[in-house]
Amino acid sequence: MIVREIEVKGVMTRTNLPLSDYAVNPYVGCSHACRYCYASFMKRFTNHPEPWGDFVDVKHWPEIDAPGKYAGREAFFCSVTDPYQPLEKKYGRTRALLEQLQNTGIRISISTKSDLVLRDLELIRSFPGARVSWSINTLDEDFRRQMDRAVSIERRLAAMEQFYRAGVQTTCFISPIFPGITDVKAIIERAKGICNLVWLENLNLRGDYKGRILEWVRANRPELYPLYRDIYTRGSRDYWIALDGELRDYAAREGMTYLRDDDRHTAPFGQPPVICNYFYHEQITKSARRERAHED
Repeated sequence: MIVREIEVKGVMTRTNLPLSDYAVNPYVGCSHACRYCYASFMKRFTNHPEPWGDFVDVKHWPEIDAPGKYAGREAFFCSVTDPYQPLEKKYGRTRALLEQLQNTGIRISISTKSDLVLRDLELIRSFPGARVSWSINTLDEDFRRQMDRAVSIERRLAAMEQFYRAGVQTTCFISPIFPGITDVKAIIERAKGICNLVWLENLNLRGDYKGRILEWVRANRPELYPLYRDIYTRGSRDYWIALDGELRDYAAREGMTYLRDDDRHTAPFGQPPVICNYFYHEQITKSARRERAHED
């Protein structure tokens, strides 16, 4: 792992992601090395020859001192990295940013694949309406290990439960959904008692990792390759349309609210979570294309 510390002008970037005003990324790169990571496009702005997942730049920025500027706004941790990847334990840049923002009146949402976030539970609780999500797209540890280097699914779920029991809004982020592999209903069944929201996002293949994923499917799940070819080469949306209908029916049977492209609503604690389907949401697609290193 190649690690370097860099100085940047700032870490708060305006964004058009849903329900967020700012995207914050205390690191460039991520040691979780997810095979499907859309953020791998950031590599071309870093001058790193190493493969995505084998380098991390640790950001240092001027102290944030803007009373009133961020009040009522929301910051998303993080759009192109994991704020609680293992290096956070040593460098603490996410915690440093949370401490700088603590009394500004800003709202925060955090997305991670780690349970290191438990270290900051009390700090996160101090923010109004804080939300924390964990990315979980399988309950199969063998498949998970082939796709990322993050902590186990059980550790993610255990962290989710601790935040939920502490009264922090939690989200089970089922993303990316691998057609024919991700058992969405099984994940919801496992997480429905410890989250307020289930957010669904499709596997969206583009860039240099499209070929890698398709080749992995061809080699490891050849029976699914025709389906992936239909979706990712021929542009068929039939699978996602059918899955949308299936999950809508499932939610109705289980007494869960099912929404499309709208995660403004979450379930009260102790109630079944709201399910929000973000398949092909245009804001997410545009944001993924437009994220650039100019945030510094």
